[in-house]
Amino acid sequence: MPESKQSATAVVVSGGKQYRVTAGDRILVGRLKVDVGSELTLDRVLLHVDGDEIKVGTPGIEGLTVTARVLQHSRGPRIEVLRYKSKKRVRVHKGARADYTSLEILAIGARKAEKAEKSEKAKPARARAAAGEADTGGEEETGDGA
Repeated sequence: MPESKQSATAVVVSGGKQYRVTAGDRILVGRLKVDVGSELTLDRVLLHVDGDEIKVGTPGIEGLTVTARVLQHSRGPRIEVLRYKSKKRVRVHKGARADYTSLEILAIGARKAEKAEKSEKAKPARARAAAGEADTGGEEETGDGA
């Protein structure tokens, strides 16, 4: 029998609550201060399961992130709170609604685009170090002439 390939799952923390996610999932979390359509990374990953490989963080896994896109901001259902005390003329009626942010999980782990950007940023740094010697000579000449 062929082995069924399981997609990677992770347990992430957002707003003090834990969510088990896989790539492509849509979840509701507490309201986040980000724009609709933007991407964000959830850094606190407590557990990562990829096939037979299981990583458990103490308390989190270093270097592992979950990338998500903000789909919309919404509000939950109205919750009514009634307080009544007999013979005391106390009748209080309140309502509340929770604010939510809908997220779509794009990837678990560092994204390939981020890895490529990091490697490209490292190359110019070396080039700058080599060019820095030539630049300092040019700066000394302009400093003497001024």
